[in-house]
Amino acid sequence: MSQEKVPVLIVGGGLAGLSAAVFLAHHGVKATLIERHPGTSVHPKARAINPRTMELYRAVGMEERVRAGRSPISGNTDLVHVETLAGEERVRMPNASIEDISRISPTQWTLIDQNQLEPILRKRAEEVGVDLRFHTRLEAVVEDTDAVTATLTDLGTGESSELRASYLVAADGSRSPLRRLLGIDAHGRGTLTNLVSFFFDADLTDALRGRKIIAAYVNNPQVRGTIIPIDNDRKWVINVSFFPDKGQSADDFTPERCVELVRAAVGVPDLPLTIESVDMPAWDISARVADTFARGRFLIAGDAAHVMPPTGAFGASTGIQDAYNLAWKLALVLDGKAGEQLLASYDSERRPVAQETVRQAMLRFAVREGKAFDDVAKDLVDETTMTFGYAYPEGAFAGEDPQAWTITENPDKPSGRPGTRAPHVIVEGEHGPFSTTDLFPVGFTLLTAGPVGPWDAATQAARDLGLVLTVRGIGEGGHYADVENTFTERYGIGEGGAALVRPDGFVAWRSAAGPAEDVTRTVTEVLRGILCLH
Repeated sequence: MSQEKVPVLIVGGGLAGLSAAVFLAHHGVKATLIERHPGTSVHPKARAINPRTMELYRAVGMEERVRAGRSPISGNTDLVHVETLAGEERVRMPNASIEDISRISPTQWTLIDQNQLEPILRKRAEEVGVDLRFHTRLEAVVEDTDAVTATLTDLGTGESSELRASYLVAADGSRSPLRRLLGIDAHGRGTLTNLVSFFFDADLTDALRGRKIIAAYVNNPQVRGTIIPIDNDRKWVINVSFFPDKGQSADDFTPERCVELVRAAVGVPDLPLTIESVDMPAWDISARVADTFARGRFLIAGDAAHVMPPTGAFGASTGIQDAYNLAWKLALVLDGKAGEQLLASYDSERRPVAQETVRQAMLRFAVREGKAFDDVAKDLVDETTMTFGYAYPEGAFAGEDPQAWTITENPDKPSGRPGTRAPHVIVEGEHGPFSTTDLFPVGFTLLTAGPVGPWDAATQAARDLGLVLTVRGIGEGGHYADVENTFTERYGIGEGGAALVRPDGFVAWRSAAGPAEDVTRTVTEVLRGILCLH
C-alpha cells in the first residue's frame, strides 16, 4: 500500500474543514483535506456568518468573495416566534445583523447559505494549493511518537492508501466518527429534537404581512418547526420536529403529510403549495461540547468539537474561528518555532468559549420551544458581545492574571487585556483611514502608543526566534494617526506603552507604559513563554 507524508490531514470538508485548509495555507502550510461526500453541501444549512468571522476572511483576502455570494435573504431582518406565520407573533428576537457595528469592526454580518459558501472556500483552497480529496473516507488512524498514520479509501475507485501526517484536524461534523474513534466523549444535553426538512413552493405574501423573515419559529399543536425563506419569493424550506419516543419516525413524512404540516405552520388551511423535495435525511438539534479539543496529534474543530441549536447564528462562525485559532499555532509548531505544548492552548482557549456559546444558544432555543422570553432574558448575552467580546480564560498570552476576568466583556468598552480580541481603532496613513484589525494578517504585531523608537529592538528579538514581528506606532510620532483618539483607551495602555498582538488578532501581552527594562530581553521572554519554548 502506498504511503504519503503530509504536514496536516484535515478530515471533513464542511465550513470548518475548508476554512482550516485556507487558513493553514495563509500561514504557509499546505494541508491535505479528505471528505467522504463527493462534493460540497447542496442544502442551505447555516445561513449567517458573523462579523468577527468576516474579519478572518478579510485577513486572508476573501471578504469580497464571500459577500458576493450572499443569500437572497441578506437584507432580511426578522426572527419571529409564532403559533402560525399568519397569526400573531409571540415574540420577536433581537437581531444583531441589522445593527451598525462600525464602531467595533470594519466588517458586518453576512447572510450566505452554506451551499454557497462552501464552494467559495473550496475554490480558494484549490487556488492556494490545498490537496483536496472528496469522496474519500477515513477507515482507520494510528498515532505514534512522530506522526499519525491514516488509512483512506477512495470511494470512487475503491482503492486504499495510507497517509502519514504530523497532525490531524477532525472537522467531520456533529456526529464525528473520528472523535468517537479516538474515544473522546462529549458532555451536554445531547439530542434536543429530531427533524426532517423539506422544500416547498408557495406564495406566503399574505401570511408574512410585509415582514422580511430570516426565520419563523412555529409552535402549535399540529407542528413544531421553522419556516425559512430560500429566494425571498416562493421557495421555502421547513424543518419539522418529530418524536421517536412517541412512535414517530422520518417515514411518517409522506408528501401528503408534508402538505398538511406546511398549511398548519403557515396557518392557512387551504394554502396552495407544491412540495418540491422530501429527500433530505433526518437530522437532529443537539447541544454538547467535546471533553477536549486537543489530544496528542489530534485537534478537533467545528461541529465535531461543539454542536448547538441553530438559534443565534453561532454554530458555523464558532467552528470557523476554531480553525483560525488553530492555524497559526500549527504553522509555528510545524516550523519548529514553537513548542508542541502551544497546541494545548487551542483547547484551553476555545473550549470555554464553546461552552458559553452553547449555553447562549440553548437559552434562545428554550424560547423557540415555548419558554417566555422574560424568563431567560437576564441570562442572555447579546450577539454583538458574543461575537466580539468573548475572552480566553487562559492560553497563549502573558503578563496578567486571566482568572480574574469574565468570559465576556462589552465590546464597546474593550479592556485590551491579553486573551481578548485586539480592539478595532480607526487609524490613518498615507493611503487614508483603515482599521487596526487590518494590521494583523501574518505574524506578530507590536502596536506602540506614539513613536516606535523605544520598542524597535522587539523586531530583532523576534527575528532571533525565527518569528515575524512588525512594530507599528499609533498616534503622534507614530506611523499612523489616531483618528478618533481612542487607541490608548481601547488598548488599556498609556503614552509610550505597547500591545503585542498574535497572528489571530488577539492580544498576547501589553506594557502599560514605555519599556522599563531591556526591550530585547523582555520581548524575548514574552514570546518564548507564549510559544512554549522552554
